[in-house]
Amino acid sequence: MSASPAIRVIRQTHFAGLTPAARGKVRDIYDLGDKLLIVATDRLSAFDVVLPTPIPDKGRVLTQLSLFWFNLLKDVIPNHVLSATDFPAPFDKHREALEGRSMVVRKTKPLPIECVARGYVSGSGWKDYRTTGEICGVALPAGLRESDRLPDPIFTPATKAASGHDENISFEQAAALIGKELAEKVRAVTLEIYRRAASYAEPRGIILADTKFEFGLLNNQLLWIDEALTPDSSRFWPAAEYNPGGPQPSFDKQFVRDYLERIRWPKTPPGPELPPEVVDATRAKYREAFRILAGRELD
Repeated sequence: MSASPAIRVIRQTHFAGLTPAARGKVRDIYDLGDKLLIVATDRLSAFDVVLPTPIPDKGRVLTQLSLFWFNLLKDVIPNHVLSATDFPAPFDKHREALEGRSMVVRKTKPLPIECVARGYVSGSGWKDYRTTGEICGVALPAGLRESDRLPDPIFTPATKAASGHDENISFEQAAALIGKELAEKVRAVTLEIYRRAASYAEPRGIILADTKFEFGLLNNQLLWIDEALTPDSSRFWPAAEYNPGGPQPSFDKQFVRDYLERIRWPKTPPGPELPPEVVDATRAKYREAFRILAGRELD
């Protein structure tokens, strides 16, 4: 029996003579003039700290799942993807490192807000609800439990934080930042994408509890940009284990968060190395989410 091929893990891109315009928590971004090359690495952040231990296949899951959703929902709104297979010179000679985890996209002017859709009470929304009975100024019924399904999905925008946590804001605050007409448009698009994606995922055994999107403008056209409905930008819950009244198991970095809580890491840099069993469990969960949603194994 032949040995399995080694897994290529990329924590950070290093291409001779090529410097990224930006390195985010997960992605390395190269400026190609009117386009961008976005490379999803295997970096993982927890509690807003990038950890030293990468998760194999994570970047490939983020890219290939985003491509799946961008294609599936392209009739809702155009997106920024140009190609995930054709890389311009001089990047074409780095194809082995780029394939499966990279996209060439249109460069847009990103909106200065995160567009969040929530169908369930969880995360920061649960904290807001317990304090005010509202999420981002949206009044909700009394007596909801953590992880309860909302009567209807809601739009809850947030500001983009260069570092640290994004801050939830009201629709009126979002409208003040980008204009009322544009805010109404992104609200409608955000909720339509959410409804379509949730309806797709639910019969496959996954609850889409909430998700966040980014949009940008190019020649006054609104485009869906960044990533699409990945375990990094969404809460995916296994429907068979859904039990409202507390936190839910999820298809993301839950194993990492649980481990960090157990070792009582103070949630400040530097982050600790992760043990192999936590890395393996997290990798498997990302791959499982991809397989269920895309209907095939990761390329």
